[in-house]
Amino acid sequence: MTLNSADMAPVINRLRRAQGQIGGVIRLIEEGRDCKDVVTQLAAVNRALDRAGFAIVSSGLKECLTSPEGIQPEDQAAMEKLFLTLA
Repeated sequence: MTLNSADMAPVINRLRRAQGQIGGVIRLIEEGRDCKDVVTQLAAVNRALDRAGFAIVSSGLKECLTSPEGIQPEDQAAMEKLFLTLA
């Protein structure tokens, strides 16, 4: 199953923000900043990546559900596996 590129624009934006946040985490560590600051930023990156992953799974589910053939058992299994990978 392929992703709809129009649906992925917000996901790409979220991933670009996470990429910037990761750069910020690296800078914090290099500057010897407080542990709390580093962990707070890592948590923010983690949430952004989780949300991007769930948005991708959601898009895949929509594709399956709107398919004229309906959701195929192999697609259902694949989507379940992807979902559990993020959980």
